[in-house]
Parts: sequence; C-alpha cells; structure tokens
Amino acid sequence: MTILANLSFAPTQQTGWLSYSLNLLKVLKDLDIDVLSPIEITELKCHQSPLNITTEFGIKGHLKRLIWTQFYLPRLYLQLKSRVLFSPIPEAPLFSSCSYIITVHDLIPLRFPQYFSAVQKIYCSYYVAAVIQQSEHVICNSITTAQDLSSFLGVAEDKISPIPLAYDSKNFTFLDLPRQNYFLYLGRHNPHKNLERLITAFAALPNKYDYELWLAGPTDPRYTPNLKVQVQELGITNQVRFLDYVSYNELPKIINSAIALVFPSLWEGFGLPVLEAMACGTPVITSNISSLPEVAGDAAILINPYNPGEITEAIQAVANDSSLGSHLSTQGIARANQFSWEKTGQATAEVLSRYL
Repeated sequence: MTILANLSFAPTQQTGWLSYSLNLLKVLKDLDIDVLSPIEITELKCHQSPLNITTEFGIKGHLKRLIWTQFYLPRLYLQLKSRVLFSPIPEAPLFSSCSYIITVHDLIPLRFPQYFSAVQKIYCSYYVAAVIQQSEHVICNSITTAQDLSSFLGVAEDKISPIPLAYDSKNFTFLDLPRQNYFLYLGRHNPHKNLERLITAFAALPNKYDYELWLAGPTDPRYTPNLKVQVQELGITNQVRFLDYVSYNELPKIINSAIALVFPSLWEGFGLPVLEAMACGTPVITSNISSLPEVAGDAAILINPYNPGEITEAIQAVANDSSLGSHLSTQGIARANQFSWEKTGQATAEVLSRYL
C-alpha cells in the first residue's frame, strides 16, 4: 500500500514548493511512503531521480522533467508497487496507469495571462489542466485556489480539498531584535507581485529618506532591470536595496529586524511570506484580495493593492505609530500559531488514505 511521492523537481536551494514538500513529508513519514528525489531526505525512503531535471536547470530541466515524468515515472510506479502517486506540484504522467493526487498552489498564469509567455500559458492551460482533470483528487492551499479550480477549469468541488500551508516554527520565530529602519518585501519580481506599485508607494512617503525598502528574493532579468530603472527615476536609489536570494537561515533575522513586511501582491495561492512574518512578530501590510485575507485574518493591515496611496498610508501608519506596530506584532504571533505542519499533514494524510 505504498505512496510514491514525486520530488523530482527539488532544487538544492530552498523554495516555497520544496519547503512545502519537505515539511509535509516529515509529518507523513509514518505512512508507507517512497520518495523520488534528487536530494537525500533524512528519515525517508528515498530513490534517486535525475539531477539535471530540477527547477534549477531552467527550461531545459523542465522539459527533461516532463519527458521523464511521462515515460519513466510510470515504470518506477509499477516497480515500487505503488498504489498512489503524490505530487506536491501539478505534474504527473498523462494517460498512464498511475493513480495520483496532486497539489495545486495557484492558477496565476490563467488569471494573469498577460504576464506570462505563450509557452507558459500553453503549459498551464493544457498540460496542467489535463493533469488536474486526470487526477484522483486535488489538494490546494486555500479556498481562493479551490474557487479558481472550479471557475477556470470546472473541477468539481468534491474533488478538491483546501488545506492551508504552515511554517517552520523552529526557523521563523520572534527573536526580540531591535527594529531597523527598513520595510521588507519577500518574493520574486514577477509583475503580479506588484513591486512597481510598492516602489511608487514607498517613494510617496513624506520622509522616505529616513527609511529603506529591502526587496529580498531572486532577481529576474525579465523584470528586475525595469524596477531598478524606476527606482533611479524616482530618486531613491540609496533607499531601495535589491538583496537577491536570501538563505533560509538568514531570513528570520531579516524579517525580525524589519519595521514591517509589505506584501501587496495582486494574487497569491496562499502567501507564505505573510505567515512567516507574522510568526516572527513583524507587522504585516498585505492585500485585501485573493488568499491573503485567509492567511492574515485580522492580524494585518489589509490594503487595495491597486491603490499605491493606500499602501503609502499603511506604511506611514506603522512607521509613525509604535502602539500599532506592537498590536500587529502580538496579533500576528497569535494568528500564526493557528497554523502548523501537523495540522496540514494530518489533513493531507486523510486525503491520501482514501485512495489506498
């Protein structure tokens, strides 16, 4: 009655998908699970998947992984006498004998097609859609994504289980560090992350030269250069720092020392940076749309991400009102405590067990 978990995408650097997968599998380890992975995962029964098909190898790696998934994964599924294939991302072999359950984190390429290439749109509209339709069951991170699955792809509600994510409570915790003079954004630079409006909002602060805006996340040659041009044109080059990728172990210190996390994304399947910041006791300013209110509850300042003026007002309010910051810090820690990988894992185990 083996479950085969497919982590063939796993890069060496920590990413949201990998964090989800590893934390979940730690909870699921008591089930009969085999893991396909290019990296060794302690306490789990691992089988080596190719090293050159992970997300670190870009388009070539992605194409190689799709071929491997389609033609080689079904053979391993049979060899290991698996009963269910579990994929933490929406990838699985089509038209095969594999019975599989997948996790869909978001359908952002379908919601914002203007921000994605033709290849990405075709991949999501056809391959991912077919994987979802042929799956036994779909796990997603939020009610918002469940609604997108139904509205965009017509997936039946009884085939979807919204199961919230959680955070690493050993890594992301309140450190009681003094606040420094910067506001923090965590994530990529894709257009739907709304960094252009965030930079505009920061530049509109009356006392902007008293603060800095730190953008922590991998730079992207498609988008980052335009953001740097915007920063230069607004005359705030010395105030905005592009940190690029920040290691997993360094993140808690950077989060704890920030005045606030500002995360005005136009859409998120969950919004893990919001949860991690709340767990660190850092005040959060985030969007009032998509899944972000599901995560933040009443423990954050919710703004209209399309309105830079609202973002500016929220930043200024936290900067000028220490009691507001303290209140958000206390509320955020309490809110984060409602999420745990044990809860996420137990709910996931219940879904997987139905198909054994």
